[in-house]
Amino acid sequence: MASVGAAVRELRNAYAAGQTRSYEWRISQLKAIVKLIDENEKDIMEALHQDIGKPSFEAFVTEISLTKGACKLAISDLKKWMKPEKVSTTITSFPSSAEIVPEPLGVALIISAWNYPFLLSVDPVIGAIAAGNALVLKPSEIAPATSSLLARLLRQYLDSTAIRVVEGGVVETTNLLEQKWDKIFYTGSTRVGKIVMAAAAVNLTPVTLELGGKCPVIVDTTVDLEVTARRIIAGKWGCNNGQACISPDYIITVESFAPKLVDALKNTLEKFFGKDALQSADMSRIVNFSHFVRLTRLLDDPKVSDKIIHGGQRDEKHLKIEPTILLDPPTDSLIMMEEIFGPLLPIVTVQNMDEALEFVNSQPKPLAAYVFTKNKKFEKRAVASISAGGMVVNDTTLHLVTHTLPFGGVGESGMGSYHGKFSFDAFSHKKAVLYRGFRGDMSARYPPYTKKKQNLVRCLLNGDLLGVLYALLGWTR
Repeated sequence: MASVGAAVRELRNAYAAGQTRSYEWRISQLKAIVKLIDENEKDIMEALHQDIGKPSFEAFVTEISLTKGACKLAISDLKKWMKPEKVSTTITSFPSSAEIVPEPLGVALIISAWNYPFLLSVDPVIGAIAAGNALVLKPSEIAPATSSLLARLLRQYLDSTAIRVVEGGVVETTNLLEQKWDKIFYTGSTRVGKIVMAAAAVNLTPVTLELGGKCPVIVDTTVDLEVTARRIIAGKWGCNNGQACISPDYIITVESFAPKLVDALKNTLEKFFGKDALQSADMSRIVNFSHFVRLTRLLDDPKVSDKIIHGGQRDEKHLKIEPTILLDPPTDSLIMMEEIFGPLLPIVTVQNMDEALEFVNSQPKPLAAYVFTKNKKFEKRAVASISAGGMVVNDTTLHLVTHTLPFGGVGESGMGSYHGKFSFDAFSHKKAVLYRGFRGDMSARYPPYTKKKQNLVRCLLNGDLLGVLYALLGWTR
C-alpha cells in the first residue's frame, strides 16, 4: 500500500512538472511503443500462447497488429488531435473569440483484462499518453506471462518517471483503487466494474468502463447462409474461442429457418476446425481451470442437457471445449442468464422478426449486436430499435477494428468509449476558453438597470435587432 502510494505521488510530481504535456514527450513515447512491438513480437506471441493458447496468426491479427496500428494512427494524427478547435461565439459576448482546448486529465489508472492481455493493456495506454497523462497500468493476473512481459518492456522502453506497471491480484488492485486518480479506465466484468465505479465515486473520478454482456446475433430468412455461417463462426470461435466481450453470445432466428442455419454452421465448423475440433491448432484454449469449470457448469445444467445439437466434448487436461451449439435452451437456464464467454452458442427460435426484436430489447443492453439480413427495411428498423454499444450489419466484431467508430458500451455493458481519436478524448478534458479584449464593454450589462438598459438587453437576448436599434436611439415602438 505504501509503495503504491509513493508511486502515485511520484507520477503526480512528474505530471505537475509538465513532463507529459509536450508534443515531443508524447510522440517519443508513442514511437517507443512501436519499437517495443517490433523488437519483441516473438516474445509477445509466446506470452499470449502461454496464457491462453492463442494461435500465432490470431495473436498477430487481433493483438499485435491492432495495437501497432492504433499507435501509428496516434503518431500520425497527434498534432491534429492536440490542436484547439475554434468555435463561434454569440452576440452576447461580442466582440470575442472562442476555442475548445484539449488538456490531459492528469494521472490515470488503467486496469486491463486477460482475454486480449496485450491489446487491452497497451491500446488505452496509447490514448492516455497521446492525451498527455501520466499513468499506472495494472495488467490482469489471469494472464501472468503477458503481465510480466508488459512490466519488463514498459519499464525498458518507456519513461518510468511517468508510466508505471503494477502487477498483482485482488489485493494490489484494491490498493490501487484506494488512491486518488484523475481517470480510471477499466476493462472486464460488470461485477468488478461496479466495484471500480464505487471506488471512483469517492473522489468523483471519471471512469471508462469497458464491460460485456450477452451479444445477440439476429438472422432472418433472406441471408446468404454460407457467408453468414462463416462470419458468425469467425466472430465466435475465431475470436479467442468465444472469450471476447464482443463475441456472439446467442443467435435468434425464425423457427422454420433454424435447421438450415444449424446445418450451415455445422458444415462450416468442420471445414474450419476439422472433424475433431479439440485437436485444432486454430483455436485458443480456455484460459484456466476455473473458467473451464464455469463453462462446464453451463453445459451440465439439467435444463439444457437435451438441447445440445452439436459438440459438447471436453478435454479437461488441455482446458478445451469443442464448439458447441444448443437449440432453444430455456430462458431461465444458466446459459441464457449469464454471459457465456466461451465456445458455447445457443440458438433461440421465434415465429417472426418482430419477436426477435422484442426478445433482444427485453434483455440488458449488450456491448454489441449483430444483424444478418438482405431486407433493408428490417435492417433500418433493427438499427433504430436495438440499443447496444455498437452494431454490425451482416458481419460480426469488425466494428472493433474501425478506428473512426467509438468502441464502448451502454447501460450494463459499460460507459465511455475509445479507439482512434476517441481514445485521446477518453483521457482528455475539453476546456472551454473565451477570449475578450477591453473594448466593446456594453454599459447595459452593469447596474443600475434602467428601463432603457432592460429594454436593450431584452431585445438583444431575444434576437430582435430592430428593437436593439430602437433601444439604442431611445425610441419606442
